Amino acid sequence: MIDFKSTLKIALNSLKVNKMRSALTSLGIIIGVAAVIIMLAIGAGANKQVQSNMESMGSNLLTIRSATAKTGGVSMGMGTKPTLSVKDADAIRRTARGIDSVAPVMSSAKQVMYGNQNWSTTVYGITAPYLYVKNYEMDLGRPINKDDDNNASKVCMIGKTIERELFGDVNPIDKTIRVGNVPFRVIGTLKGKGQMGPMDQDDLIFIPLTTAQRKVFGTDFPGAVNQIIVKAASLEDTNTAQSDINDILRRRHNLGKTQENDFEIRNSAEFQEKMKSTVQTFAILLASIASVSLIVGGIGIMNIMLVSVTERTKEIGIRMAIGARAMDIRMQFLIEALVLSLLGGLIGVVTGIGVALLVGVLFNTNIVITIAPILLSFGFSGLVGIGFGYYPAYKASLLNPIDALRYE
Repeated sequence: MIDFKSTLKIALNSLKVNKMRSALTSLGIIIGVAAVIIMLAIGAGANKQVQSNMESMGSNLLTIRSATAKTGGVSMGMGTKPTLSVKDADAIRRTARGIDSVAPVMSSAKQVMYGNQNWSTTVYGITAPYLYVKNYEMDLGRPINKDDDNNASKVCMIGKTIERELFGDVNPIDKTIRVGNVPFRVIGTLKGKGQMGPMDQDDLIFIPLTTAQRKVFGTDFPGAVNQIIVKAASLEDTNTAQSDINDILRRRHNLGKTQENDFEIRNSAEFQEKMKSTVQTFAILLASIASVSLIVGGIGIMNIMLVSVTERTKEIGIRMAIGARAMDIRMQFLIEALVLSLLGGLIGVVTGIGVALLVGVLFNTNIVITIAPILLSFGFSGLVGIGFGYYPAYKASLLNPIDALRYE
């Protein structure tokens, strides 16, 4: 039977004798474990950021855009041909299944001015449900309501970017700004949402939809809108709602069986799943690349242990001569390899967590550290130690005691 306590003591003493070698041997494992933890923390943080951004834009959404206008055979892009109307939105609200709320929208880029300040932004003509559908929250003042829309009132709500660029530290409530050449009274400000990729979700102005149609954008088609945003009752209802909306609009637009849709429906749930999948794949790829350094660290352990076996041949011979069995020798070298890898893994975990947190602070990015990657990388470092330490241990156990004692 193996005297594990004595074997462990001998193995630890051997590592203490060669402290510098032991530290350098563990370096590959330290770097590998730290790299895995850092990459997974960054990947998890990116995934959380994507989810947060998606939720800030609204969940369970279906975005219906009007058709593409063509000029001289050149497509001008979706939404450039007015094929959607407020009546379409009303029909969807009344008859589509799985619907929570519907918000028709009309938008365009405009120059806005206050005093001697001006800014180019996107102006949205909205109805009251839009804020709920898109998850916008009030900061100051009040939201646009049904009366504002019915009366085509010249009132507006502004995002944080507009508030900062036009007003600075001045309270914008009840101040008058000009959207194009039309004066608007600021009745409310919105809480900040931040960036969503290249899009600034706070660089916008909301005005009543009827005001936008009659006094700001103008249209040859009364009631026309660029988009209709539909919020489904749940994620499971989005596909049912999408199918019903498609049928409703085709009937209302008198489209034949062979005619293509003069509108486009985008399902945010599909886009969100694609984004999550992309981010997760990227995180796994980064972790896989980082894991290569663990393998390299394992090879380093094997090489050093093989050198150690050669250098300590006479020691092995003496141990065998006084009664140590092949299993004892094998266990001694396996323990040495395992201690080196686990110690490197522990240091790597601490280093990885520290560097990941530092990256989050320096680059102002989300970092998510969970227990699973820590246990995974630490456990893998132990397996690397056993896997790459076995061959040197096996080689040491096969030495002939007589030959080992004669070795110089």
